[in-house]
Amino acid sequence: MTTSYVKTFPPVDAGNGVTRQILSENADLMVVKFTFGDGAQGLRHNHPHVQSTYVESGRFEFFIGEETFTVGPGDSFVVPTLAFHGCRAIEPGVLIDTFTPRRDDFL
Repeated sequence: MTTSYVKTFPPVDAGNGVTRQILSENADLMVVKFTFGDGAQGLRHNHPHVQSTYVESGRFEFFIGEETFTVGPGDSFVVPTLAFHGCRAIEPGVLIDTFTPRRDDFL
């Protein structure tokens, strides 16, 4: 399919054993694929975006605020605006994150 709606973004090194690739985006919404190696970490941070995370593969320990939980394939959850959060790959895997509005810092 070739339309003005389809864009291709290369994967980039996000650090700590994580690769990030934008799958689609516009000003209101962004979908991003994060690939984690064994033991890779998404360092704790926060942002003004609402984030929805879907676990495509692997197992992860997540931290949101003071809560810690483990997720695996097929699990999903929402990270509220400005909530401090991060994760650690228990097994290598892939997370699909959706942000609203778009994460301009990823462009």
